[in-house]
Amino acid sequence: MSYQPQFPGLFSPDQGAVPAHHHDDSHALPATPKQMQYATSLAAKTGARLPKGIDADRVALSAWIDSHKPKPIEGRFANYPSSKQVAFAERIARVKRRDIPQECFRDKTMMSRWIDGNKPR
Repeated sequence: MSYQPQFPGLFSPDQGAVPAHHHDDSHALPATPKQMQYATSLAAKTGARLPKGIDADRVALSAWIDSHKPKPIEGRFANYPSSKQVAFAERIARVKRRDIPQECFRDKTMMSRWIDGNKPR
């Protein structure tokens, strides 16, 4: 027999939801150097300008990056592995002296799993 403690009112509906973190703009974290580097390279590629003072707010910069980053490829070849992924897999195959299954060349998820399973440790 086990004892299960009772916590009256713990999940009562009148308590309401309490946010995990109080959102206060005065305590916004500054952007990380990697975020700034990616945002500046993205701005240079797209021709967009970074808003003034965006480096002082990590969340705002992240939202800017999300709205300006390139959209994923759609269409017939969207599921194919990238050329870098194929080249990396071929280097691994040469080192391990084994073949890459043909179906991996038509599915990037399968190629990724093959790479993960065959990477030299």
